[in-house]
Amino acid sequence: MTSEPDEPITTVRVLYPDLHGFARGKDIPIRQFDRVAEHGVAFCAAVFGTDLRHTPVVGGEEGYPDFIAFPDRATMRRLPWEPGVTCCLADLRPASDGASFPDPRGALAAACEQVRELGFEPIVGPELEFFIVVRDPEAPNGVRRLLDNLSMVYTVGPLADPEGLVREMTEQLEQIGLEVFAVNHEFMNSQYEINLRHGEALAAADRAFLLKTAVKDIAAINGLHATFMGKPFNDQGGSGTHLHVSLARDGHNAFAAPASDQGVSDELRWFTAGLIEHAPALMALLNPTVNAYCRLLPDSLAPTHANWGFDNRSTFVRIPPERGGSTRVELRVGDGSANPYLAIAAVLHAGADGVRRRLEPPPPLSGDAYHAAPELIGTQLPSTLDQALAALAADEVLRDGLGAEIVETFLAMKGFELKRHREWVSDWQINEYLHHL
Repeated sequence: MTSEPDEPITTVRVLYPDLHGFARGKDIPIRQFDRVAEHGVAFCAAVFGTDLRHTPVVGGEEGYPDFIAFPDRATMRRLPWEPGVTCCLADLRPASDGASFPDPRGALAAACEQVRELGFEPIVGPELEFFIVVRDPEAPNGVRRLLDNLSMVYTVGPLADPEGLVREMTEQLEQIGLEVFAVNHEFMNSQYEINLRHGEALAAADRAFLLKTAVKDIAAINGLHATFMGKPFNDQGGSGTHLHVSLARDGHNAFAAPASDQGVSDELRWFTAGLIEHAPALMALLNPTVNAYCRLLPDSLAPTHANWGFDNRSTFVRIPPERGGSTRVELRVGDGSANPYLAIAAVLHAGADGVRRRLEPPPPLSGDAYHAAPELIGTQLPSTLDQALAALAADEVLRDGLGAEIVETFLAMKGFELKRHREWVSDWQINEYLHHL
């Protein structure tokens, strides 16, 4: 169902991201919206310390206080797929003096300000991949792929999108101003990628968050399920969140240096060095689930070591071949499940630390990074969520940049998630051990 442009608005959906990047919010009847816009709408802050199994891990020690969400009118968008509904993002504030809570969108806004204090404007272009699946109780794990044909990468039209659902998604996302510029079937079966234009970092994160929310909603309306989970199938690779990042100065790309070697500036090298310096801790926020580490394997087009290279898709940081105004770094390690606000904020803090300290990166790596010589390949990235969380806990730059409250809440919540994972007897364990042991 698609709404008409002149259809009256009956509901305003006020949304914000939790620490997982999942959309939370309330629907406000249009007659009540002016009052809510002035006074805000209250939520229990425990939502920021609650895991995906609905367990409040953090917040009880403070008595589960409130925070207030104020609609950001500048972000309002009519939803073509829900007649009568418009949505907007929220600015979050404590309900009482002295109270606080971990706010991902606020953390990214603060990260952007720190970059501006160095004289730059952070520019980000997100690339997001996802699978479309069908709920099927007869299928393994209760889901099957919507489309299950091999070698469909970079295909478009009915062969790749038989019902035109992904094309319709793309058109509707463009209608609401998310600046979608390309879509295609990706490498894995029933996997798609939607590309968003680059822009100021907070606006780019807003568009990535709304894209993920919208894709899942549109799929649900059509009786399907869209998942950004990194690796939902054992016989397929996974979905990523790739971040293209540059810094602007006085309206020009500060990473571009046409007269220099490779056409890149000192600032790009320093920023890259910061990403490599903080790579282990970044992994916790770019790959925030147990499942995420199932896709980080050699020869998977996802990096396994902290390194960089020019137009090299096997490295942690890739420098795409475009130059001039399009000069940028691409961070390729992010999982589809990454919270775009926390991921981008962490990347900006890490890169800014490199710029501030004028760190020099190691020599760029050419060729296959998975099989490079040990002295060239770089530091191995964490291969489990446990290792990544330990690295984040020890990284003072990211802790100070994101704020201790966000980092400590994230670590507590993810630590509880890991505990549940360790205690759960999986199908693999039953199949592996039950018969013989």
